[in-house]
Amino acid sequence: MKFKRVYHDYRNLEEVAHNMWGEATDNRVALEQAIAFTADHVEYGKYMMRVVNEWPISCENALTDNNQNRKAWIGHAACAMALSVPEDIVRKAWGYLTDEQRFLANREAHRAICHWEHAYAESKGIHQDVGEALLF
Repeated sequence: MKFKRVYHDYRNLEEVAHNMWGEATDNRVALEQAIAFTADHVEYGKYMMRVVNEWPISCENALTDNNQNRKAWIGHAACAMALSVPEDIVRKAWGYLTDEQRFLANREAHRAICHWEHAYAESKGIHQDVGEALLF
């Protein structure tokens, strides 16, 4: 589902307060934490759902942007929420996952994004086009 792009001032984004764009105090420890966290698709998915439910401003800003990798964003946001690990560390952690771990993590990201899209559309009174008219 595509929505009109919405922008918010970066100072209002919840992700900023959770160090998504900051620095880690110890990159080695942060990388180890991010690898373990992203490898556990169940826990990772729980935090992705928390992001879509608890970060309305960041989600509207990021998930209405269909030109970015929204699955990556939701994953980075989940790590920021859970661990305060910046997104550059999460990108490195992704390289350590197996193909199956990546598949499962992407599946959780897809679920969280679909959940957000449904809730967002409903909150805005947006309904999907049903195509052709049902009544003649």
